[in-house]
Amino acid sequence: MTQTAPAHRHRFHQDQPAAERGTRAVLWITLVTMVLEITAGWWYGSMALLADGWHMGTHALAIGVSAFAYAAARRLANDHRFAFGTWKIEVLGGFASALFLLAVAVLMVVASFERFFDPQPIRYREAIAVACLGLLVNLVCAYILGRSSEDHGHAHGHGHEHHHGHSHAHGGAHDDLNLRSAYLHVLADAATSVLAIVALAGGWLWGWDWLDPLMGIAGAVLVGVWAKGLIRDTSSVLLDREMDHPVVDEIREVVESLGAPGSTRVTDLHVWRVGRASYACALTAVSAEPGLTPEAVRQALAVHEEVVHATIELQHEGGQ
Repeated sequence: MTQTAPAHRHRFHQDQPAAERGTRAVLWITLVTMVLEITAGWWYGSMALLADGWHMGTHALAIGVSAFAYAAARRLANDHRFAFGTWKIEVLGGFASALFLLAVAVLMVVASFERFFDPQPIRYREAIAVACLGLLVNLVCAYILGRSSEDHGHAHGHGHEHHHGHSHAHGGAHDDLNLRSAYLHVLADAATSVLAIVALAGGWLWGWDWLDPLMGIAGAVLVGVWAKGLIRDTSSVLLDREMDHPVVDEIREVVESLGAPGSTRVTDLHVWRVGRASYACALTAVSAEPGLTPEAVRQALAVHEEVVHATIELQHEGGQ
């Protein structure tokens, strides 16, 4: 006997207005800074300003992907072609942004090694001013995204209604992989600005020209580690690699506790994520309890509010 929940809209996440607004604001700040630096670099003949301006452009592109993902997920939220909603558009945006972050790390390594073997004269005063400007811009952007993260967490700390008819509270911002990707881009840029300031100060004061490329490599390693973690987390969601999550064992435990000890067992179970802290499952159970129904299994699973969609196949031993 197979039973699914009554017909409902497959929308298991809420729109993220605070995160979308914050990401969009950071995008515009980054774009304006990029244009100003490139224009000033061209006007004054400053390679430092030009380089930092184009560097800002790579981050603007990645943050733009995050902003687009929020907008697309919101606009397509009621599109029935998305069987489990549009949340994974946001995750896909985070994955793409993480790839940009990894590419930035690779370019930083290449540029740093080029500086080791072919040192270029550095206008220290101007370069430090540019690095300080970049750091200031990124601190402002980090503050905006941090506030967006807090607003997101506050909103989700108050339980909200799902279309299954029950309320559900879950932890918030740290699960928003799209917002996390934008935040990491800002942090990566801020970290490289700090390292650049340290390296430039060392070169200016003590003539340590080798410190600039060395700090570049250190920054690239840090950015690469952040990118690797984000790629791992987003790809796990996109590939539905969720069977090691604690909710899987919790579902199995609930179902197999129904009836007399050992009378019900789960023979097949699939669990995947359909929202930041929302899961769907499809399970097959065999039971010696003749009165056990799929609806009874569903009611038992209701104790786990994160399970927002369940397809249940119940087989009775002896063909009953």
